[in-house]
Amino acid sequence: MIQRIQTLWLLAAAVILLGLFVFPFVSFIDLVGLGKQIYVTGIYSSNNNDTVRESSSIVLAIYAGIVTIIPLLIVFQYKNRKRQVLYVLIEIALIVLLGVWMWSTANATLGVISQSVRAGNIGVGFFLLPIAIIFLGMAVGGIRKDEKLIKSADRLR
Repeated sequence: MIQRIQTLWLLAAAVILLGLFVFPFVSFIDLVGLGKQIYVTGIYSSNNNDTVRESSSIVLAIYAGIVTIIPLLIVFQYKNRKRQVLYVLIEIALIVLLGVWMWSTANATLGVISQSVRAGNIGVGFFLLPIAIIFLGMAVGGIRKDEKLIKSADRLR
């Protein structure tokens, strides 16, 4: 059933994951004074209120887009709740892999220019991943409650 609570949790997870395209996952300032930010779409530098893309990471952006769309597709698997739980668990694994990929990208970028980095901060993007995993876990709880409700209704018949 689409109008159940797990639908809200899955939609919330999709919206949170969409935030990866809006918020950077690392921000830092180099010795030259340029503020740089790493998004899933690439590395951007800002100088005099002007943002310029230094490099792009199309594969990471496509993977993040796929991970963002999957919770929306899971909503429509409501007829088979066991498969829906399996897909949510696979989505959690994909989010963990995305987090590892983002960490390695940030580590590689900061490692190359570590001699010229003055300050580095973890951005909002890294904190969106655990929040999405929490929402997906809550969706699994809702799906399991539905399964128990269906089984108890079947026993009454």
